[in-house]
Amino acid sequence: MNSRAMRRSAAAIAAFSATAIVLAGCTSGGDTGGGDAGGDAGSDTLTLATFNDFGYTDELLAEFTEETGITVVHNKASTSDDARANFFQKLGNTGLADVEGVEIDWFAEMMQYSDLLTPVPDDVKGRWIEFKEAAATDAEGNLVAYGTDIGPQGICYREDLYEAAGLPTDRESVEALFPTWDAFFDVADDYTEATGQPFVDSANAVLQGIMNQLEYTYEEPDGAIIATENPDVRESYDTVVERAVPISAYAGQWSDDWFASLAGGEFATMLCPGWMLGIIEGNAPETEGWNIANAFPGGGGNWGGSYLVVPANGANVEAAQQLADWLTAPEQQLKAFENAGTFPSQSEALESPILLDSTNEYFNDAPTGQILTDRADAITVTPFKGPQYFQYHNALQDAVTRVFDGLEDPETSWETWVTQVSGF
Repeated sequence: MNSRAMRRSAAAIAAFSATAIVLAGCTSGGDTGGGDAGGDAGSDTLTLATFNDFGYTDELLAEFTEETGITVVHNKASTSDDARANFFQKLGNTGLADVEGVEIDWFAEMMQYSDLLTPVPDDVKGRWIEFKEAAATDAEGNLVAYGTDIGPQGICYREDLYEAAGLPTDRESVEALFPTWDAFFDVADDYTEATGQPFVDSANAVLQGIMNQLEYTYEEPDGAIIATENPDVRESYDTVVERAVPISAYAGQWSDDWFASLAGGEFATMLCPGWMLGIIEGNAPETEGWNIANAFPGGGGNWGGSYLVVPANGANVEAAQQLADWLTAPEQQLKAFENAGTFPSQSEALESPILLDSTNEYFNDAPTGQILTDRADAITVTPFKGPQYFQYHNALQDAVTRVFDGLEDPETSWETWVTQVSGF
C-alpha cells in the first residue's frame, strides 16, 4: 500500500515552530527552550521538546488530545546541538519540557544522569529491538528512555542531475555504483569533473557515515580514551579531507545555504538515513527528481535515532509518561515514518505490512519501507558512543571544516584537534 506523501514546506515548518514558541511562552513564563516542567500548566496540557523532524505532526498530536483530553504544546529546536545545550543546562533544575527528545550522539552523556529521569514502567519494556532498549538501561537496570527511531542509511540522489552527468538514474543501477567508499569517491570525482559542481552535500556528513561503521572511535566501554591514538579515526579523517572535501558543497549541514541547496540543485547526492527524507521534502517540496537507492558504501550504517525521556522533577510526570508511551507505540511509530521517514525501533512495527509495503511519492514512488528495512538488515556494527562522544566528534567535524574553509591544511588541523581534545 502507498503511504501518504510526506508534504510539508519550509514555510509551514517555520510557521508551526513560531506558533509553538508563542504557546510555550504562555505556559512557561516565556521560556522557549522546551517548556517548563515545573510551570503552571496542569496535566491537561503537556510540553514536548524535539528537534529536526520526529514526524510528530499537528494531526498526530491532535489524535493524542482526542484520545486523552490532554493538549500537547510542541517546541522544536532547529538542531540536535541546540536541543543538547538546552537539555543539559536545565536537567535537574527547571525549564525542561514534560517530554524531551534526546539524540543518540549525546545519549550516553545523558545516561550519566539517569537518576534525574523517570523510569519507563515495567509493562512498557520489551517492545523495542534489543540494542535500542539496552542502550537506555542504566546500571541499576532501569529503562529510562522511550526509543523513537533508528537511522538506517541509503543514498538519496537527484535523477535529473545524474542524467545530465551521464550517470545511470534507475534505482538498481545507482545501487550498483556504490559498493565501497572508494567506488563512491570515484563516481563523485567523475561527476565533479564532468559538471564542475559538487557531488555530495556535506563533507562532515560523509565523516558521519564512515565513523558510524566503526565499533570504537573515541572511547572504549571501560572508559579508556583512544581518540587521538585510534588509527581508524585518523584514517577516517584523512579520507574525508582528501576525498570528500573536494567533492562537497558544504562542510556541514543545517545552514541556510544548505537548506536552500536542497531545492537549488547545487549537489546531486546525500547520505540518507530515513529521517532525512522528511527534511529533504519539507525544504524542497516543489523539487522534482529526488530518489533513494538501496545502497550504502561499505555495507550498512546507522545514523541517528533518538529517544524520549521524562524528567523526574516534572510537574506532570504520569501524564508525560503516557505521552511518551503513546508516541513510541508501534502504531504511532508507523505514522511518524509515514510523516517524516523516521524508521521504527519497535519490533512489532518492523514487521508491519504498513512499513514493508510503504512507498514515497516524492521520491519517485520508491519503496522506502522495504529499502530502509534492507538497509537496517545490512547494519553489522553498532558503534560504541561513550559519554564524551559528542564533544570529540564535534571537534573532529570542526577540524574538517577548517580544512574545507582553507583555514588550516589537513595535518595542521588534525594537530589542532589533538591539542583541543587532550584537554577534555
